[in-house]
Amino acid sequence: MPTASSHSPTADGEPGAPRTEAGTGFHPHLPGHDDAPAADGPLRARLHHIRADALDGDTAQTGGMRRFAAVSGSTVGSEKLWMGQTHVSPATASSDHHHGESETAIYVVGGHPEFVFVDHSSGTPEEVRLRTGPGDYIFVPPFVPHREENPDPDEEAVVVIARSTQEAIVVNLPSLHG
Repeated sequence: MPTASSHSPTADGEPGAPRTEAGTGFHPHLPGHDDAPAADGPLRARLHHIRADALDGDTAQTGGMRRFAAVSGSTVGSEKLWMGQTHVSPATASSDHHHGESETAIYVVGGHPEFVFVDHSSGTPEEVRLRTGPGDYIFVPPFVPHREENPDPDEEAVVVIARSTQEAIVVNLPSLHG
């Protein structure tokens, strides 16, 4: 039986990258493909490739911000994850909001978006502005009020968002201070 360090030949017969067999490697506790239940239906029995030009624009929209779903219940049948892109027009800010029970991870692709929240950790509430750039990440815990802004007057900001809920949750608030 091949081990986690065995190599598979490539199409031209040369050794390729290491191959992992079921029950070995990084996740030996996970069942092999043959052990996976087939009752999950066709959307849950295969990988999905979502091309950049096939993102779903049928999402909640905010003035100056365009949201596109890539991975969601409606696009691929996900049950615990939502992932997509947001394009923020120049000189635009979202309303103050939170994402309910969802954990949110943000990756900055382009531009210099800013994320504003109130930090209560010192005992005295203080408004904090996180200035970001391409390659930066932001983590937003559940129920934390915040606002996204793109202060640049000329350049669009683009971020990739992943949420721990199957669909995007946005609860608009009258202010960051709750």
